[in-house]
Amino acid sequence: MEQDIKIKILYTIPNFDTAGSGKVVYDLINGLDKGIFEVEVACSSNRGSFFKEIESLGIPIHIIETTTNYRPYSTLFSRIKTIKNFFRKNKYDIVHSWHWSSDWTETIAARWAGAKWIYTKKAMSWGNKHWKIRSFLADFIITINDEMRSYFPKKKNQTLIPLGIDTDFYSPAIFPEKNCENGIFKIITVANLVPVKGVEVLIKTIKKLDDPTIKLTVLGDNANDYGTYLTSLCKELHIKQQVNFLGKKPDVRPYIAGSDLYVIPTLNEGRKEGMPMALVEAMSMGIPVLGSNISGIKFVLKDFKTLLFQADSESNLANEILKIRSLSSQERINLGNKLRKYVIENFNYNIFITEHQRLYKRIIA
Repeated sequence: MEQDIKIKILYTIPNFDTAGSGKVVYDLINGLDKGIFEVEVACSSNRGSFFKEIESLGIPIHIIETTTNYRPYSTLFSRIKTIKNFFRKNKYDIVHSWHWSSDWTETIAARWAGAKWIYTKKAMSWGNKHWKIRSFLADFIITINDEMRSYFPKKKNQTLIPLGIDTDFYSPAIFPEKNCENGIFKIITVANLVPVKGVEVLIKTIKKLDDPTIKLTVLGDNANDYGTYLTSLCKELHIKQQVNFLGKKPDVRPYIAGSDLYVIPTLNEGRKEGMPMALVEAMSMGIPVLGSNISGIKFVLKDFKTLLFQADSESNLANEILKIRSLSSQERINLGNKLRKYVIENFNYNIFITEHQRLYKRIIA
């Protein structure tokens, strides 16, 4: 039976241009108990193919800016007041931010409107004073890996809720027939192609292995400067025939299922990784994985330390690839099964939803 008064939540996110955080917000909205929670979304634009997926949920979507520039300070009060009026008019109980930035204007507006303001810390960026202000003002902080706690050691109102995926959707059982090519060892990486992802390390490793039977598939939008650099690098190293850039794909599952190994070579710099969902998806698809030994990745693989390699080290990565390749087919299957079981037990969609519902009730109570 539905309760008389539902908890009203507004999710704020810059846009749905990419399906990273957008997909997580989609899953969260879709999974919440509709008898307890009433949900709306605010974003700055309707750009992106994934926006249509959000629209399909049938919830109110506001195209509005819920953050504002700090300067000029002379007009900051009035600009924050405009955001506050929007929050107050819609009577939100909780404003849950999925913004990547260190903005704190939304925080003030929400609290001024009488709403609880929380945010999910998605990446490892930190250090400037605005992150500290944002975190101090937050009613609650959700972290997605165990290293983030060190950013705000005195903040009592924080909790670890790893991101979760639908392990029935990301399941090898949906793709039982693997397209095997005689003697070909297929490696895949899936990423938002920006320099910090370190895909050039993987490409240089392919060159270092000097084995034409090793093929690499890169999924991600390569129509940018970094993508141009990567394709040029393949030509320069004379391994163009071994590396296939397929662009961005709405469904990565068949490509992962048809591969022998997933590699995430993110560098140990910049925003790094909060919790790389492409890695979790590959694990759920039941194939062996390798990841650079950096924050986020080592959290996901904390019980599989032998699957970590030194970031930005082609030699170390090459050795680890050869170890996986030396396994028998059954040993690779067994490793993939262990990884999938681990995802089901630790990064399951149902756990993710349950923990958020429990937290929302606790905050309101």
